Amino acid sequence: MVYLIEVAEQHFTATFEELALPLFDQLYNFAHWLAQDRSEAEDLVQETYAKALKGFSSFQPGTNFRAWMYRILRNTFLTSRTGLKATATVALDDDSPELPAGPETPETILIEHSQHQVLQSAIEALPMHFREVLLLCDVEEMSYQEIAETLAIPAGTVMSRLSRARKALRDSFKKQMVVA
Repeated sequence: MVYLIEVAEQHFTATFEELALPLFDQLYNFAHWLAQDRSEAEDLVQETYAKALKGFSSFQPGTNFRAWMYRILRNTFLTSRTGLKATATVALDDDSPELPAGPETPETILIEHSQHQVLQSAIEALPMHFREVLLLCDVEEMSYQEIAETLAIPAGTVMSRLSRARKALRDSFKKQMVVA
């Protein structure tokens, strides 16, 4: 009987590993964007995996495992010290930025690098509820339904937040590029 339990536990762990390990880099990237700190992101991912393994028996096969893991990560972040402090506001306007195009020269490479830094700053300045939807959709390439499941919000709210986040990002990007 003990042997059967051990075999079942090994199969259980192997199944969790098969599902969870391929998500590690994605989860770390999302955690880093949320926490904006490498060490905090590492802790969040570690805690997420510990909670997921502990609660794996509650995972319903056939449902979206990736959304389940992201939800655990997000909830872990929101209950952390960093997550409780994460708030920011961004003004919303209508204009969209113009990006330079042309052959690669040292000047265009410098401009592109500058734009990358401005874009990263603009994403970090977004309110958390906009940032997480934007990152899950545009960086992690989740569907609206997966995001809705992950964040426990209606799909319509996902679409609305995503639209507002993209608009705020464009506006912020444009303002920062004008200043730079």
